[in-house]
Amino acid sequence: MIRSISRVSAVSMNRRIIVLILSVILAITMALRVDAASDEPSGPEAPRIPSVTVTNAEVHEIIGRVSISGTAVPRNEILVFPRIGGYSIDQISVDVGDSVQSGETLATLNKQSLVAQLAQSQAELNRAQAAVRQAESQIGAASADAVQAQSALDRTQQLKDSGTATQAVLDQAVANSLSANAALAASKNGLEVAKAQLAQVEAQLEIAQLNLDHAIIAAPTSGVISERTAQIGAIAATGGEPVFRIIEDGVVEIEAEVIETALGQVEVGDSVELSVAGIGQLQGEVRRIAPTVNPTTRLGSIRVQTEQTPALRSGLFASGWVITEKRRSITVPASAVLTDAEGTFVLAVNDGVLARRAVDAGLIWNQRREIVNGLEEGETVVAKAGAFFGDGDQINPINASGSEQAELAQ
Repeated sequence: MIRSISRVSAVSMNRRIIVLILSVILAITMALRVDAASDEPSGPEAPRIPSVTVTNAEVHEIIGRVSISGTAVPRNEILVFPRIGGYSIDQISVDVGDSVQSGETLATLNKQSLVAQLAQSQAELNRAQAAVRQAESQIGAASADAVQAQSALDRTQQLKDSGTATQAVLDQAVANSLSANAALAASKNGLEVAKAQLAQVEAQLEIAQLNLDHAIIAAPTSGVISERTAQIGAIAATGGEPVFRIIEDGVVEIEAEVIETALGQVEVGDSVELSVAGIGQLQGEVRRIAPTVNPTTRLGSIRVQTEQTPALRSGLFASGWVITEKRRSITVPASAVLTDAEGTFVLAVNDGVLARRAVDAGLIWNQRREIVNGLEEGETVVAKAGAFFGDGDQINPINASGSEQAELAQ
């Protein structure tokens, strides 16, 4: 009896568990159906208007610039050579880095033989001057003889006419006169020869004096010694390497290279912002533009004169920008300007409706694009993501926040 009761209790408990499990499953199923029903649309979906960041066209400063890089070089480098060769260097008065004035002695050559040559030329000059004086004296004597012979001829001719003198005497007087005139002419020619010899000796003396003067190698201009190859005891030569190099007036400038596509934008007088190795920032301006472009590198050369500082030395590397244009213009963020097959345009916003606006775009500066034509100051345009919209689209315009404005300017 007891076993029967126990079996009945167990069966009843199993049924209750089964019923409870079924109830839970049914409740879960109903809940899922309700959720599914709530997710279904109750009617036609309303169109969604996208929110788009917009900004206004504003006037900003626009700067056009061209990148350059180059090296500091002397504006004018003077090469100093000895003016006479074959003489040893006895003394050197300056060294690299020294400042010199025009005419200052740089080095001195051995003068002994040059002094002797000058003395010899002076002696030759004295001899030639004496020869000139001698020739002048001879002319005086010959002139007197010619006058005397002419007088004798005149008297003889008178005597012959009066029948007192014979023809032979007259012929002798004529011959004496001709001989005297010939001697006078020869004396005059001798004077010309003596004068020519004197001029030649004077030239030789001048050359000897110049050679002696050139034994002193002097600075042809004021400046700074940038290189010295002269050595005491070396034989000076008028060719080969210069004995000194001088940076005229110590002026150093920048020789920079510009890509050929940008060279046409650069003009003489354009301001330049430079960064020079070991010095920092320097200001300058374009002084000269080369008329040619290197056919291999496709680069053109310009010279930039800059403020002078003792730290600016030849050979330093420099880079920077040539400022080609600077003006205030209407601008928009560069991301607002789009280009397609029809041209360049922006999407203007009017009462939430977009309108394609063709524009002429100019320079880009600080992530802003210059608008030359097609847009007025204060007009609203799509700031970014304009490529996803078109003419006539409706949007919900949202003005760019401060952080977005900063992001657009980066």
